[in-house]
Amino acid sequence: MQTYDLEANGLRGLNSALQELNGSSNKTAWEIVNPKGSHAIAVGLNSPIEVTVKGSTGYYCAGMNQQATVKVEGSVGPGVAENMMSGTVIVEGDASQYAGATGHGGLLVIKGNASSRCGISMKGIDIVVHGNIGHMCAFMAQAGNLVVLGDAGDALGDSCYEARFFVRGNVKSLGADCVEKEMRPEHIEILKDLLARAGADAKPEEFKRYGSARQLYNFDVDNAQAY
Repeated sequence: MQTYDLEANGLRGLNSALQELNGSSNKTAWEIVNPKGSHAIAVGLNSPIEVTVKGSTGYYCAGMNQQATVKVEGSVGPGVAENMMSGTVIVEGDASQYAGATGHGGLLVIKGNASSRCGISMKGIDIVVHGNIGHMCAFMAQAGNLVVLGDAGDALGDSCYEARFFVRGNVKSLGADCVEKEMRPEHIEILKDLLARAGADAKPEEFKRYGSARQLYNFDVDNAQAY
């Protein structure tokens, strides 16, 4: 286990050290102490390492992640796992705005609540939120899965494409072109796998599925009021 004191040694040194690992090093387990809400911790990683942040972070923690597993033992600021490609990011606390934004792949687990715009423009990432999510989540979501064990705020899935949204609690309102959809056997299997990987104690049958009604893919003057 490599221990890095962020307060004593600085952010630039940390990210440089982590980004230089190429999979051939035996330094695969890292512990970051004294994060004190610092921004951009453990960004741009591209090797199968494990990083544990002992405390809360600022914005863009674990952004652009590939292959790595990043665990935050605290809460995170805006943009955690932004543009993530692969790997796993686990947040033990709450997440601020646009968690998992534009993510292309990998798994983001938030064990607390997520604020507004969680999963905005998601492009293949899987996001599991153990608590509630705020308004405008999954806006323009293109692909991937958003799983919410709690409630969802206003305008869920506004202007979405082919992403899937599974919500166990109440949805305050659905966004433009987002509708409730049938929960078929294949969706139960997808959800069962995601819940297991996220360590979530819930049954797939307790969820409802939402997604695109596919009315806004192409502009039609008859649908102008829906835009």
